[in-house]
Amino acid sequence: MDPEQIAKTIEERFPGQVLGTSTYAGQVGVSVKPEMIVDICRFLHDEPSIRMDHLADLTAVDYSTYPGDKGLRFEVVYNMISMSLHHRIRLKARLPEDNPRIDTVTPVWHTANWHERETYDLMGIIFNGHPDLRRILLAEDWEGHPLRKEYPLKGY
Repeated sequence: MDPEQIAKTIEERFPGQVLGTSTYAGQVGVSVKPEMIVDICRFLHDEPSIRMDHLADLTAVDYSTYPGDKGLRFEVVYNMISMSLHHRIRLKARLPEDNPRIDTVTPVWHTANWHERETYDLMGIIFNGHPDLRRILLAEDWEGHPLRKEYPLKGY
């Protein structure tokens, strides 16, 4: 199944949850509402024709300086690969600046544990239900999240 077909399958399986699909440099990204992220990821992992068995990366983007963001400052990005079926797709979910929270996907991929901790540490995204959400790269007493755009280049 090619990435465009996977995107269409997500749209059909989760009506009203897909906000848009984009393709850049041959890679397909599907923007989804954050409320169903675990269900969508579980489907992509468990569906035999898709079988996204590897979460290659999970990160976040700070769109604070872009016009028209409508208060949805952050975007959590999930890059998934099917090692056995040789296809990949990217999921994206936008989060508000005042409450950047999304459910953890560690029940789907155990490797999400470290990815989510890194994203929490550097961007301040809260992953609801995470088994051990604490800093992973910076000291526990570190103030702020250094990949946010308002963070000073030389620290506080």
